[in-house]
Amino acid sequence: MSFTREFLSEVQEIASSLDESAIERVALILAGVRRDVGRLFVLGVGGSAANASHAVNDFRKIAGLEAYSPTDNVSELTARTNDEGWETTFEAWLRVSRLNAKDVLMILSVGGGNLDKGVSPNLVKAVQLAKEVGAKVVGIVGRDGGFTGKVADAWVCIPTVNPAHITPHAEAFQAVVWHLLVSHPALKVVETRWESVVGA
Repeated sequence: MSFTREFLSEVQEIASSLDESAIERVALILAGVRRDVGRLFVLGVGGSAANASHAVNDFRKIAGLEAYSPTDNVSELTARTNDEGWETTFEAWLRVSRLNAKDVLMILSVGGGNLDKGVSPNLVKAVQLAKEVGAKVVGIVGRDGGFTGKVADAWVCIPTVNPAHITPHAEAFQAVVWHLLVSHPALKVVETRWESVVGA
């Protein structure tokens, strides 16, 4: 079997293994936040930070949710990292944004954060703040979900089907799941451009 065939077979296995009920729970939480005029904050690191930026665009434009990602403000992110340290970057940003019980925090992560292993501590501290103020927490997370999986109100696990490809599959399926969410009837309020011009 070629590497390409193996990788695509893993994609098919993951897609067929996703927990549909978990995705539905996330969709309902997001619909509730929009109904209650709350905000969505999407957090990710590395490739997941790029995904967070794209997801914010889609949740705002297609689902009509007020949404933000701290990594879109590079000046503030780097100033906070330089002056205060990496661990508190997202938590401090969320405090200034007055994260509250009407809001929801969405974590996009390969592992969900783990303080003991020193992995994505800034995600962990952001989630801890969300729980402290009563904000909902959802996630699209690989591996065992890490800290996010332990405390989230709803989270979608991207199953590990090959330990050598945890990161590429987790980050790729973050996009699959958030695109599913913004297309979900409970959330979608605006037709996407190409679909609106089909047959024109």
